[in-house]
Amino acid sequence: MFLLFFYYFCPMIMTQKDYLDDAVGLLRRLIATPSVSRDEAAAASIIEDELRRLGFTPRREGNNVWAVSPGYDGAKPTLLLNAHVDTVKPVASWTRDPYSPDIVDGRLYGLGSNDCGGGLVALLQAFRRLSQGTQPYNLIYLASAEEEVSGRDGISRALPLLPKVDMAIVGEPTAMQPAVAEKGLMVIDAVARGRSGHAARGEGVNAVYIALDDIGWLRSYRFGKVSPLLGPTLATVTIINAGTQHNVVPDECRFTIDVRTNEHYRNEDVFNFLQSKMKSELTARSFRLSSSGIATDNPVARRCVDMGMTPFGSPTLSDQALMPFPSLKLGPGQSARSHSADEYICIKEIDEAIQTYVKLLDGKEIC
Repeated sequence: MFLLFFYYFCPMIMTQKDYLDDAVGLLRRLIATPSVSRDEAAAASIIEDELRRLGFTPRREGNNVWAVSPGYDGAKPTLLLNAHVDTVKPVASWTRDPYSPDIVDGRLYGLGSNDCGGGLVALLQAFRRLSQGTQPYNLIYLASAEEEVSGRDGISRALPLLPKVDMAIVGEPTAMQPAVAEKGLMVIDAVARGRSGHAARGEGVNAVYIALDDIGWLRSYRFGKVSPLLGPTLATVTIINAGTQHNVVPDECRFTIDVRTNEHYRNEDVFNFLQSKMKSELTARSFRLSSSGIATDNPVARRCVDMGMTPFGSPTLSDQALMPFPSLKLGPGQSARSHSADEYICIKEIDEAIQTYVKLLDGKEIC
C-alpha cells in the first residue's frame, strides 16, 4: 500500500540518465525538423512545447522562445542560458541524410547536432535541474533564432523583452572549455571606380588595378594592438568581381572585406581608418557585431579554471556579439564540426555538459 501511495503521490526522482535521455530525445526531434535560419518556426514550437511539458511558462517572440525560472526575484542578479535553434543549410558533401537523427557508436548525427543542438538541449536540462532549488540568482533559458545570419529577428528581438540580465552562458561548441573572449565581425562592401575604355588602345582607367592597390595595402597592413586571447585584428578580402568582357577595361570592381576585431578596436573606428587609407568606396553592412567577453575575475570564469578548464579566445562569432552584458561561451561539441558534412555530437559530450553546467552553477554566485 505504501509503495502505491509513493508511486502516485510523490514526485518522480530523476536520475542523470533520465535527464540525458530527455536531452537526446529532444535533440533528435529537432534534427528531424528543418530549421535553417529565418525558417525556424517548427523547431521553435518544439522548444516551446517542451518547456510547457516540463512545467515552465514559455514566452515567444517570433521564433525566439524563453522561460524564466519560478520565483523570480528582482533583487537577485539574473543569469541567461542561451543557445540557438537555427542551422545553416546542409552542404552538398553530406553522405548521410542531414535530417535523420541516427545514433551510431555513441555519435548522434544530423544537421545542427553539434552547432548548437548539443548546447541547446544540455542547457535546457541544466535549467530544469537548477530551477528545482533556490539559487542566488534568477535563471532564464532562451532558445534564439537567426544566430547563423546575425538576423535582426533573432536574439536582438528577444533581449528587450527579458528581465535585466547580468551575465550569460552561451552553449556554442567549445569542447566545454570557456571562451572568455570572442572576436567581433564587420563585413565591408568595397567598390573601386575607374573609367571604361577599349583594351586594345589602352584607354580608360582600370578599376581592377585601383582595387588591387587597395587590396595589396590591406594585405600587408598589421593592426598594432594584439590581444593575448584573441590575437590580432584581421581584415581579409573574401570576394571579388569585375569586368564584362575581355576587351573592355572595367570601370568598376567590387570586393568584400571580412574584418574580425579584437577587444582593442571598435568596428566603427576600424572602418573609418580603412576608408581613410583606401581609394575604393567602402560601405559597412553593420557595426553591431562587436568583440565581446567577460572579466577573468568573474566568479563563473574563475570557477571554470578551478574545475580544470582552460579559458581561451574564440575567433568565431556567436550571439555573444549582441549581448550588452558579460558573457562566455561554454558548450559541448567541437567547433571544427560546425557547418561540416556529416555533423555529429557525442552522447557522452551532452551527458558531461549537463553535469558540468550544474556543478558550475548550482548554489554559486554569478557576479
